[in-house]
Amino acid sequence: MSENKSIAFFDEQFRRQSKDVAFKLNPFEEVALPYLRGEVLDFGCGLGNLAFAAAKRGCKVTALDASPAAIELIRLRAAAENAPVLASLADLRDYSIIGEYDCIVSIGLLMFFDCSTASKVLSQLQAHVRPGGIAAINVLVEGTTYLDMFDPGGYCLFGPAEIQGRFEGWTIEHSVCHDFEASNGTLKRFSTVIARKPNA
Repeated sequence: MSENKSIAFFDEQFRRQSKDVAFKLNPFEEVALPYLRGEVLDFGCGLGNLAFAAAKRGCKVTALDASPAAIELIRLRAAAENAPVLASLADLRDYSIIGEYDCIVSIGLLMFFDCSTASKVLSQLQAHVRPGGIAAINVLVEGTTYLDMFDPGGYCLFGPAEIQGRFEGWTIEHSVCHDFEASNGTLKRFSTVIARKPNA
């Protein structure tokens, strides 16, 4: 797996956080959690906070991330807690999903790909949600000025309503944009969409 600035940024962050046992859900994970059921794919799982919270609700979770530090921690935690969380290291830019899931979550990931790759991955995520299932997608959007974590060679800031527009024909269960202040007077602007796939 080729390294890039974004993966290195988060791998180091996860190594620091794991020492502090930083297992609190972020605001986007808190929004997604009540919608999760059955078999869940956490695509870009980070430290696995949402994966373990979903497992406690009775979900069986597949957790994927490009950070070796995160995957190592999740595997150790899953073994210690006997939790139904299967963690795998994966380059999510060109990962091929096998099978379908009741819920697919991708929080804070797609913007780290170039726009062509991000669009392709989003389409793949949608395709592997079972009829009647849930997709929960969260991305940074245009208006974001905090760019320190991005690889200059490839990232994508979606339009503010672009993700919701990609779910035409689905039932939008939740859609919101949030602004968060970042360092040195910069801004992070997020869009979160939770959508239900039509039944076959």
